[in-house]
Amino acid sequence: MLTAEFTPEQLASFDRDGYFLACGLFRRSEIDKLLAFAQSDPSFQQSVYGRRDADGRTTRLALWNEAGDSLYSMFSRSPRIIGRMTQILGGEAYHYHTKMMLKEPRVGGAWEWHQDYGYWYHNGCLAPLLASCLIAVSPSTRANGCLQVLRGSHQLGRIDHGKTGEQTGADMERVEVALRRHELVYVEASPGDALFFHCNLLHRSDANSSDDPRWSLICCYNAARNDPYKESRHPRYSRLEPVSDQAIEDWSHPSPA
Repeated sequence: MLTAEFTPEQLASFDRDGYFLACGLFRRSEIDKLLAFAQSDPSFQQSVYGRRDADGRTTRLALWNEAGDSLYSMFSRSPRIIGRMTQILGGEAYHYHTKMMLKEPRVGGAWEWHQDYGYWYHNGCLAPLLASCLIAVSPSTRANGCLQVLRGSHQLGRIDHGKTGEQTGADMERVEVALRRHELVYVEASPGDALFFHCNLLHRSDANSSDDPRWSLICCYNAARNDPYKESRHPRYSRLEPVSDQAIEDWSHPSPA
């Protein structure tokens, strides 16, 4: 069984940098199963929609608010993520939402510099007690538009955001200064690697200029004590039940009634 917690050194690294890459958190067999299922799942394909960047290129994604019994939810409910989120958030974490990002070869668009809390602040989350886990489903490289982060930028607090294309991006006047003061890191990852990152970490990605797709599953969590004070497009608190460590390997598609 893979460990469900950060070591003290790993947690200190997350607190300092605003992110931590857990290499090999998920087995290749688990990722292969997820990819094969998503590629053949009609309900997933029907739920995919696009977001254009400032140049008009489109990144496609699908989003789920509920952590149920689907294969996607077996990742969202994995103890390997939930245990670490509990450490990061300093207490009980609940599922905020999960999304699959599809940056297809040669057409997948960029994502502008932003903080996730730049969005979620307006959803009634009073404090920045949220974090995400990005799981590489396919190889993530500089050529196919891997995530870029500014190390330690979560310490800047929330930055104002505005519209860029169909996306919402951070105030570029502040981002330009942050780029001079914080190290820019390209987070290249192999399938099964998982990047945990703070909701105030500045991050972006380039368009996919390669012949290879970049698919990633991003599971997002809020602290139970940070229950939103109003309704929004993402859910208020409900208890999140972890599954067993073998749940992904054991999962099978329900038989039709």
